[in-house]
Parts: sequence; C-alpha cells; structure tokens
Amino acid sequence: MKVRRAGRREEKVELMMTPMIDIVFQLLIFFIMTFKIVAPEGDFNIKMPLAAPREGLPKDDQLPPITVRLKAGSGGRLADIQYGQRSLGTDFRALRGQVRQAIGDDPGPGTLANTEVEIDADYDLRYEYVVEAITAVSGYVDPESGTIKKIVEKIKFAPPRR
Repeated sequence: MKVRRAGRREEKVELMMTPMIDIVFQLLIFFIMTFKIVAPEGDFNIKMPLAAPREGLPKDDQLPPITVRLKAGSGGRLADIQYGQRSLGTDFRALRGQVRQAIGDDPGPGTLANTEVEIDADYDLRYEYVVEAITAVSGYVDPESGTIKKIVEKIKFAPPRR
C-alpha cells in the first residue's frame, strides 16, 4: 500500500501478517480450552403418539402405563388432574406423591425401567401445565441430600382430544 503525502516522497507501508495470524491462533486455542459442555436441560424421554394406535399384545415384563388426565378449563387453564380415576384438583405435588406411592421411592429392577406414564391432555390446555405434569412424574430434588431422584423415565402422550 502506498501513501502519498503532500510535499514528500512516496513511502511504502507493509502490513505484518505473522503477528495477526499468531493472535488468531491464540484466540482459537483460548476459546477451545475454555469451552464447557453442559448437559441439555429439559431432556425428556418422550414418545409422541403415532398416526394410529398400534395393535398387539404388550410385553410380559412391561407394566401397564399410569394414566394422567389433564383437563382444561376456560382460557386453557388447568381445571383438574386425574390420576387413574382419582381427581387430584390442580396440585402437581399430589400427582408426584401418587406416582411415588405407586412406584416406590427405591424402585428395583422392572419398575423404573418399564413403568410408563401416559399424559392425556385436553387440546386447549396451555403448554406450561403439560410441562409441569412431566416434571412432577419424572423426578424431584431430595431435600435432605439435594440430589435428583428419578421416578419415571418413559413418558408418552395420548392422541389429542378436542
């Protein structure tokens, strides 16, 4: 690059590329070394309904799914939670207690791995209540130890109703 100045002769200015490349590599190494991989939040093992329910016999080692019915009221608000045939009002803690009672706090082989919760929500229900139901049946934080206790890992949805 040539720079012209009034009354002086032309001087040639060169750009030093080597220091720029060094800085780019140092920044690249810095970002690679400080990158922390975090487990994704809200990673649920969910089976969505197919176009048509499948026919066939369930496996012998598989327990029948626990059915949770979420009824919508006006404006998509939660009107009622039904666990089987029992009404729980709108209390998600009661839902968690019922699921814990059915499965147990210390599930052995054959319960946690094969227990499945089927969420049957009204079409007009707001999404936040479905997420709260998933949270209530999937696990909780133990107040004594502060660790996460899993309850159910398999969650599926019933076909939507209008």
